Formats: sequence, structure tokens, C-alpha cells
Amino acid sequence: MKMQHFAVVSAFGLMIAVGGNNMMPMQAQEPQTAASTQHSAVTKAQTHREDTFKLSEACPPSFEKLSNGACKFRSLYQLYPSLQDHGIGGLKTGLPDIRDGFTAKEIDLGRYLFFDPALSGDGSMSCATCHDPDKGFADGLGTSMGPNGSRASRSAPSLWNVGFLKRLFWDVRAGSLEEQMLGPLYSEIEMANTPENLLATLNNIPAYRDMFADAFGTNPADEITLDQIYHAIAAFEASLVSFNSRYDQYAHGYHDALNKEEIAGLNLFRSFVARCSECHTPPLFTNQETAVIVTPEPEGMPFDVGAEKTFDDPTMRAAFKVPTLRNIALSAPYMHSGALKTMREAVKFYNDGRGHAIPEGQEVRVHWHIWEPNMREEELDQLVAFLGALTDESMKPKTPEKVPSGLPPVSADAFQKKFTEQYLSPSMATTTPPDE
Repeated sequence: MKMQHFAVVSAFGLMIAVGGNNMMPMQAQEPQTAASTQHSAVTKAQTHREDTFKLSEACPPSFEKLSNGACKFRSLYQLYPSLQDHGIGGLKTGLPDIRDGFTAKEIDLGRYLFFDPALSGDGSMSCATCHDPDKGFADGLGTSMGPNGSRASRSAPSLWNVGFLKRLFWDVRAGSLEEQMLGPLYSEIEMANTPENLLATLNNIPAYRDMFADAFGTNPADEITLDQIYHAIAAFEASLVSFNSRYDQYAHGYHDALNKEEIAGLNLFRSFVARCSECHTPPLFTNQETAVIVTPEPEGMPFDVGAEKTFDDPTMRAAFKVPTLRNIALSAPYMHSGALKTMREAVKFYNDGRGHAIPEGQEVRVHWHIWEPNMREEELDQLVAFLGALTDESMKPKTPEKVPSGLPPVSADAFQKKFTEQYLSPSMATTTPPDE
């Protein structure tokens, strides 16, 4: 891993090697490869300030700009009473608190950082590589791809409405957006960076020095700090809201927003037959708790103990967070390991009965809401139709055409294509222990 960091720092034009507490000059020579071409772009961005990188002073859609510059979330759901942790409520039920109050410039700075591959150790992937806006802010894979042929053993969760969540990761081990991002940034199987290299990279890009100073009211001569980086990315992620689906229009009183099949699916979803809404509680479509349902692991994957490791509690063996279902039609495959490929497979899994996929020899406590609804095929189709009505990309942020590092923003498809070409087949790549 140290050798990788040596090469990365040199490739980003920093001309130093970081290993333990030692720093030494490095040779600037490197072969003319596709990677070195990207790195040349970084060097160019470091030496020429980009006048085109001006941070937006407008708050994102669904946020009101207050007199102090803060962006406050606004929604019709805020006019409705809170559940106060009792029952599932009606359609006009209040949302939990969101983390807001960031400035427009902090949010926009976070947007540039989110899409910039310079945040990864080798410049090959960005946050958007695994959380692609065009894939429901997931990556379309059962288990995410990483650098050097690595594969995670969990899927990348969607980031829609992540600002409402109190616990993050499938195993709920992080309690804030800032804490969560430390995982992928510095994991060897994900972005494979280090705090030292991240700071060195961004501080050597003049455009970022200007943008951080603009967003935080500091001097461009001041060093960019890790806390500022984390704060800006959290600001952007917390702005990703989706509450203008056809379901929302129906919930607010426009009956014609849903067709008969979707309304039948909604009624099933909320019924004591399917019992979906007891965990996927509207309007966020998650109760923010964990549940043990025990979906099958993909072939060759070990049994994932989930939140048992987080809390050192055997009663939480195979417990995972209840994900939001908003934009669920865009983020297949499903479950912590992507074991279920379609929404139809997912609803059928629940219909097949309590604990039917528990591997032999595993002792788990299946969540009490999981039972045997015995729904008809027609009813399963109605549920799937309703889930499709939760789609809303009307407030999807714009992907930057270019970023301050000079590297091209890397989509999920582009990274996966390169990964597949380099390592022949995703199935041949190394699978690593759970880290998502």
C-alpha cells in the first residue's frame, strides 16, 4: 500500500513521497500512459487558475435561501403533523428533521468535490463512481468495484434523501455524513486515498484554494483542511432530496397522479397483509431502523453478519438498515449484496415467507414484521407498479462538465467498463471483506 501512495503522489505532480513520517524528493519521469495523461491535466489545473469555476450563490431546488445565506429545506410535508414514533400515519404525515443550513457555496463546492476523481488515491474514481446520479445515486452493481481489481462485498446504497438519516452504511456503523465518508475515502478497496495525500492534492490545485476560500470566507493562501473537505461533501449530499414523485402528488391531494394499479399497490403496501409500510414508513419510506430478513448471499460470498459486528450483539446477526424506497426503480439490484436483481424478485422474496433463505447452521432472529403474506401474482405486480411511482429525479443535481483537478468526471459506467476490460471479468476480481 505504501508503494501505491508513493506512485500516486508523484503522479499528481506533488513531487514528494509520503511514507510513514518520511518525505523525500521523487523523480518526475513517468511513461506516457493514459494515466499519465490524466495526471498532466491535474498539473495543468495546478498551475493555471480556472476562472470558470465560480461557486453558485443559489440554493438547490427545495431549499430557501435565508437572509444569513443558509439554505433551508422546504416541503409540503413540513406542514403535516409528525408521527412522534407512533404508527405509520396517513399520507399527509410529517418528515423527520433534515440536516440543512449549509450555504449555497458550500453545497456547490461539495458538488465539485463529489465528482472529482482527484479525491481517490490514483485519480481513477470519484464519489460519483459508486453513487452515480443516473443510477439512483447507486452504481447498478450487486457489489461495488474498486481500484486494482478489488470488489466490495456490499452494494452502494442510494444517496437520495441521505440528509434525513441518523445512521449510515448497511451495518449502521456511522452516525454522520462526515463519519461515513471516511470509509470510502480511505478504504484500500474503494477510493484508496490517505488524509495526507488528499490534502496535498487539493492544496496543490489553485482553483480549489480559491473555491474553498470563497465558500468558507478564508484567505486563498490558507491551507485547505480535512474538516472543510468533509463539511463541503456533507453539504452537497444533504441537498439530495426527492419529494416530487407521482406518489407525492397523490399524497398531497392530486388523485389522478396514480393509476388504478398503482393505487391498489399503495393500499397493499400500507395494509396488514403486505406490511411494507411498517418498516418503509412514508413519506421517507424508511423507519431508519435495522431489520433481520436474511436475503441469500451471492454464490461464493460468506454469510454477512451485518450490524452484529457494529454493536457486538448476537441478536443483531444479519441485521441491516432499512433503506429508503424512493427512486427504488433506478437503483437495482437490491439488498445489501445485490442478491435480488429486480423489484419483482424483491417483493416475491418477502412473499415467500419468514426466514425461508436462512442458510443451514445460522442462528438469527428474523424481524417480527416478516411473515407469510401469501399475496397473489396480481398483487405482487401491483406492489411493483406502486414502487415505480416513487421515482422523482426532478431535483437531480447537474454533473459538472469539468472539475478543478482537470481530470474527467468518472461515471459508474465508464469505471465499470475500464474495470471489466482490465480485469477481464468482474467475477475474476478479488472479493474483500464487507466495508460498505
